[in-house]
Amino acid sequence: MTPHRTRELSRREFLAVAGAAAALPLVDRVAPGATASKLLRQRGQTAEVSGAAKQIRIKSVGLDFEREPLIRPTGFKGGYLTELWQPVARLDGDSGRSHIGIGTQSVLWCDPAVLAKHSESAGNALMLSVTDRALQMIVGETFTTPVELIDRIFPELYQFACKVTGLPNLRRTFALNALVPVDNAAWLLYAEENGIKTFDEMIPAEYRSGLSYRQRTLAALPSVTYGLPIEDVVRATQDGYFLIKVKLGSPAATPAEMIEKDIARFTAIHTALANARTSKTSDGKIRYDLDPNQRYQKKEQLLQLLDAAKKIGALPQVAFLEEPFADENDADLHDVPVPIVADESVTQVGDATRRIQQGYAGFALKGIAKTLSETLKIAQLAHERRMVCMAADLTVNPVLIDWNKNVAARVPPFPGYSWGMLETNGHQQYRRWSEMVSWHPCADAPWRKVEQGVFVLGDDFYARSGCIFEEPAHYRGLVSPTRGS
Repeated sequence: MTPHRTRELSRREFLAVAGAAAALPLVDRVAPGATASKLLRQRGQTAEVSGAAKQIRIKSVGLDFEREPLIRPTGFKGGYLTELWQPVARLDGDSGRSHIGIGTQSVLWCDPAVLAKHSESAGNALMLSVTDRALQMIVGETFTTPVELIDRIFPELYQFACKVTGLPNLRRTFALNALVPVDNAAWLLYAEENGIKTFDEMIPAEYRSGLSYRQRTLAALPSVTYGLPIEDVVRATQDGYFLIKVKLGSPAATPAEMIEKDIARFTAIHTALANARTSKTSDGKIRYDLDPNQRYQKKEQLLQLLDAAKKIGALPQVAFLEEPFADENDADLHDVPVPIVADESVTQVGDATRRIQQGYAGFALKGIAKTLSETLKIAQLAHERRMVCMAADLTVNPVLIDWNKNVAARVPPFPGYSWGMLETNGHQQYRRWSEMVSWHPCADAPWRKVEQGVFVLGDDFYARSGCIFEEPAHYRGLVSPTRGS
């Protein structure tokens, strides 16, 4: 059977399709702390809404973590990590119901300045202290939805994070990453208290249209970090992977040296993959996601990289590029020849709106790094403004992959492609990956496994919501009250 081929779009066509609505006025949005019922009263609508949800009071909490060593130091954003801490938060409600939330800490991704000031272990310990502070803050608190709870505590928590790290301009991502296990536990507690059994039902009404699509296949993006051998990249394409994420922004003394190293690295990868073929794209060639991780200072560096890609014949294979610049960079990117999506610079709706105005094509959604609560708002804005989205990884554990998959599965594909996108690279990085997989409550589910570069999502995936409502016994054991947590 001949595979269906969808014509991919030029940069001009892509922006015409994906960004045509960018100039349209935004629809009414929920202010921080506002309920869905208030929004619908303003619109004169009636529906099942989050404002009708039960009041939930947090009686007690727990926290523990595991240190997961990596196979080799993983390099990106100008630095390296040797391990990733996996925090587990427990929330107990007055009703007697209790749920855990799991996270993965990535201090380097959140803010390299933390690791410039502190050791890797100290940076992880500081982030864990922020998670602990968040748990302390919510004991005795009452909430209806986790969005409301996170909105309420975040300003004070962020100031605490700035203080403990000694960085007054700490990136918001640091505090958001620390909040992920708390947020996830709050969503699961919210779901059970309200008799909710699926991810779709769990999304408050005002955000549901932002995650209303149903993908049947998701391209799985492996990640090529600084130290990953090129033969591993070749092996990945031989295993069927066809969308490769290349980490750029190489460590260097000067910006000129960095771009020179980036061009050399990408050229070597592209040359090694010259004969790689796939049935998943219109021309049979693999695609690239290029990610400088905010390391470029000027637009000229970005254009220099893309000009080099054009010279080696790789430019048509660049599906998109992620987050080239720091948060404060205001370069206009409307004339850049590939779509660009924003990631860590977008931590709230205001950031997203600014990036749209600069010519970004969409967003890398990252509920496993910036909380599901904030991600719902970004996904809703993307839907309203007709922007594109994919789901990016944080080298998370297997359980969090399926939290992320629930988001990736519910946003439309990029124009010109017939599949969604989910980055997942834990299998490339963790030393104990097989053991970590065994802790997943649905470890053998077919939709957990990559087949020829894609996750195939059938009805069972949607019915079970990736098993996020099925508690992993291993992680629950870490925060059992009998352990004194």
